Parts: sequence; C-alpha cells; structure tokens
Amino acid sequence: MDNIRITGSTRLTGLLGSPVSHSVSPLMHNTAFQLCGLDYVYLCFDVKENELKSAINGLQALGARGFNLTMPVKNQAVYYMDDLTPAAALTEAVNTVVCEADGSLIGHNTDGVGYMEALYDAGVHVIGKEITLLGSGGAATAIIAQAALDGVKTIDVFFRPDSRFAPRMKRLACAINSALSCKVLLHEHGDTAALKDALSRSVLLTNATSVGMAPDADQSLITDLSVLHPKLIVSDVIYNPRQTRLMMDASSVGCLAMNGMYMLLYQGAAAFRLWTGQEMPVEQIKEKILADASFPVK
Repeated sequence: MDNIRITGSTRLTGLLGSPVSHSVSPLMHNTAFQLCGLDYVYLCFDVKENELKSAINGLQALGARGFNLTMPVKNQAVYYMDDLTPAAALTEAVNTVVCEADGSLIGHNTDGVGYMEALYDAGVHVIGKEITLLGSGGAATAIIAQAALDGVKTIDVFFRPDSRFAPRMKRLACAINSALSCKVLLHEHGDTAALKDALSRSVLLTNATSVGMAPDADQSLITDLSVLHPKLIVSDVIYNPRQTRLMMDASSVGCLAMNGMYMLLYQGAAAFRLWTGQEMPVEQIKEKILADASFPVK
C-alpha cells in the first residue's frame, strides 16, 4: 500500500476495543479507500469498557464518519446509540457505527452477515442443516441470529451459564425459537456428552469466543479431540494467529478448518458501504493483503 495521504478534509473512521494492535482492519480499509480514491483514513484505538463512553464522545466531537467496535465493547456500545438496526437490536451488540450529519449515532451489526458470506465464499453450505457454536458474546449472538434468519435448521450453543452474556443469549434463543423455524438449543460449557451428541449431528463447529487468540494462542475450548469427526467443518472467528490451536487440532483429525479472516473482510465490506456509499473492492483486498490468510486449510 502506498503512503496514506492526509488532507484537511480527510474523513476519520476506526476501530475501538482492546486489544486492537493485532488488527488488520486498518490495512484492509485504508487499502480499500486508496483503491476507490476516497479521502478517508482508518485508525485503531485501544479502548477498554470503562473508557468507551468518553471515546465515543470524542469521536463525535472530532466529526468522525463512523467506527467499528470489537471485543470487549460491542455489547456496551448499544447503550450509547441513538438508534439500532434490527440486527443490532436482536443481538444487543454493535460492531459498526455510522455518525450521521445531525450528530446521531446509528448502531449496526454486520458480523453475522460477514460470517455467513465467509462460509459461502469457502463453499460451506449450512442452510437447512445443524451447526454447533461455542460462546455467548457479541460475535456469537450475531452469527446465531443471522444463521437463524438465513435458514439454518438447528443451532446447539455451548456457553458458560455464569457469563455476564448468558441472560442475553437466553433472550436471543427464546426470540428465535418463538419466531423462526430454526431451533436454538442451549447447553452448559463443559457438558461433554451434549457436545459429542451435537457435533455428531452438525456439519459445522464454530468457536465464537476469544479463546485461542494471540497472545494466548495455545488455548482451545475443545480438549477432547474424539468429539471431532472428518466430515465436520471447524470455523474459528479468530484470525490472529491465522491457525489457532482449535484449527490445528481439527486439521489433525481430518476436518476442514478455517479462520475468521474472511468474516472480518465481509463485515468490513458492509461497514465500508455504510460509511462511504461505495462497495469495497473485496477481490482486490483478497489479492493484495489476504493472500496468506490460511483460509480454509485441511
């Protein structure tokens, strides 16, 4: 990527969360801005939960066009929005914010769309089938909501009942089970018998937690590899490292394994569209900066 040219009218976008130093979003968005000839810049800001309100107020005051949110502030951001899209309201999580000209903040959730588009890109077909997901945070709820809306038959969800996100997960499951044909089945993390049964019926296992993310890259929620089978596709929302411990273990028993890089790409493309009104040149982004994404691997 050529040097970024900053002018007096450059529009500010960025990423809030912690940690963010590993993020490839700045490279992805700034490359896309250059390819499209747009006077925008994308920066990372390490912001913890107790700093989020001040950070959002600061970006508003600076006239930012919008920003992304990542762990651990996706859920908290809901409380600072003036309006939420249906996906953000259903999941109670925001990953993309648009700062409107009147000063209002519109919260979107593009994670679920990004994840489902990444599966499609990899040739993974889950509509009308059963899948298993680990986690209850912002990424988990976004994926579950979009998968249910798109027509996945059954989603077995494993999460910690003492998690602060557990009540929201239960509300989401209730809403889906009462309104859609998809069935969401909730299980406690650590229920190995239920996990083995769920995976025997599933075509896809998704780790939607931060377990295995750098710098703690040697961790995995799946410690008993006997629950995996070669026909199972294993997906990790993590992209740093490019191959997580879960992915390596899955590959060792013959599973197709994929990381979260293309989920990042497609949720970012949706945010890019919201901020600029233009389409992100995703094929060029793949070629220029995601060529070594290890997606998928076997």
